[in-house]
Amino acid sequence: MRVMVIGSGGREHALAWKIAQSPLVEALFVAPGNGGSEKIATNLAVDINDHAAVIAAARDNGVDFVVVGPDAQVVAGLGDDVRAAGITCFCPSKEAGQLEGSKSFTKALCDEFDIPTAAYGRFEDEASALAYLYTQGAPIVIKADGLAAGKGVTVAMSVEEAEEAIIDCFSGAFGASGASVVIEEFMEGEEVSLFVLTDGKDLLPLTTAQDHKRAFDGDKGPNTGGMGAYSPAPIMSRDIYDQTMARIIAPTVRGMAQRGTPYAGVLYAGLMLTENGPKLVEYNARFGDPETQVMMLRMESDIVPLLHAVATGTLAGHDVTWKNACALTVIMATKGYPGDYGKGSEISGADTLDSDTLTVFHAGTKREGERLLANGGRVLNVTALGASVKEAQERAYRGVDAIVWPEGFARRDIGWREIARES
Repeated sequence: MRVMVIGSGGREHALAWKIAQSPLVEALFVAPGNGGSEKIATNLAVDINDHAAVIAAARDNGVDFVVVGPDAQVVAGLGDDVRAAGITCFCPSKEAGQLEGSKSFTKALCDEFDIPTAAYGRFEDEASALAYLYTQGAPIVIKADGLAAGKGVTVAMSVEEAEEAIIDCFSGAFGASGASVVIEEFMEGEEVSLFVLTDGKDLLPLTTAQDHKRAFDGDKGPNTGGMGAYSPAPIMSRDIYDQTMARIIAPTVRGMAQRGTPYAGVLYAGLMLTENGPKLVEYNARFGDPETQVMMLRMESDIVPLLHAVATGTLAGHDVTWKNACALTVIMATKGYPGDYGKGSEISGADTLDSDTLTVFHAGTKREGERLLANGGRVLNVTALGASVKEAQERAYRGVDAIVWPEGFARRDIGWREIARES
C-alpha cells in the first residue's frame, strides 16, 4: 500500500510515524509535512487547500490510500474530492464534517436525538448575543460557530469578559468562523476526551486523553490549540464510559445515518464530567492534536488496517490493543504563541532524543541543511511513556530540558490533575 498523510502538524507526524511501522505500507508520503516527517517519509510540497493539487500528487506517486489530518481540510470536503477521484480516503464527508465545522449543527443534532450537552443559544448579530448574555450572566461560554484553530472559545468568568469575546467574534477576530456565535451555559466538572472509530455503522472505541488548552501553568492564559496531553485518562471510569457510549456516541452515529449524512472517520468527543453524568462539550471530526501524539505512542495494533476499514466500510470485527503504559506529551511553542510569534529560530538537541520511551514529534519545524528551525507556533511535541503519568511526565520534561531553544517555552505542569490523584 502506498499511503499519503495530509497535514504538517504534530498530529500528522505522529500518524505518519505509526503508519510507517505497518508491514502493509510500501511507500509513505506526507503533504506538505515538516522537519520531522521528512525523516520517516517523503514530504511533498503541496498546497493542501488545493484539492486538485492533492489529487495530482497522489496520482503522480501511485498513492492508493490518503489519510487526512487537519480539521480545515475535513470541513472543506477534501475527502469527498479524493474519493471522487477514485482514491480510498480516511476522512469524513464534508456534510458529516459539520459536526466540527459548525457548533450550531452539532447542537441541533443533540436537540434532535436527546444527546446531553450544555444549554445554548445561537446568534448572528452582536446585539442579540449581548441581550442573551445579560439574561444569563456569568460564568458563561462564548464560541465562534466555525473553525478557529482551537482559539475560538472563551470561558468567561465575568459578564465583561463575555462581552469582549462576543464583540471580538462579530468584529472579525475569527473571520467567517465568528459570523455567528454560540453561547453556552458554563458546565461544572472536569473535561476529558474520548476517541472512537466508526465507518458509519459499527463503532470501535479507541482510548481517552486529557488535553491542556491554556497557554501557561495553572491553566492560566489564553486558549491554545493544546499545550500538552496524557493518555489514558483514568477519571473516565467504566461507568462513565458506558454512559458516554450509550447516551452520546451511539446516538450521534445513529442520528447522522438517519439524517442521510453518515459519519465515517474518527469521532473525537470532548466531554464534561458533571455531577449529572457526562455531557458533550463539542465534537471534532479528526484526530486530536496533541492527543494523537500520546495515542500513537501507546497503540500496539497496526493502525493501517483500522483506518482502511473505516474508509471502506468494513470496520466490523476489528479490534485494537494498547500498551500497558501511560503516555504524556509536552508542547514546546514559540514565545508569543498563541499571539504573534517569530519564525526561523534555531533548535538543537531534538534529533538525538528518540528511545523506547521517548519520541519527539515535530509540528512547526523545517530544515535548512543540517539546521532545524522553528516554523510555527506549536513547534515540538516531546512525548514519553511511563508506568504512571508521573513517570511519563518526568521523562518528557527531561527531554524538554535537553533541547536547546531559547526562543521556545513550555508549560511545566502537564498532567497535574492525574499526578495529584496518583499521589
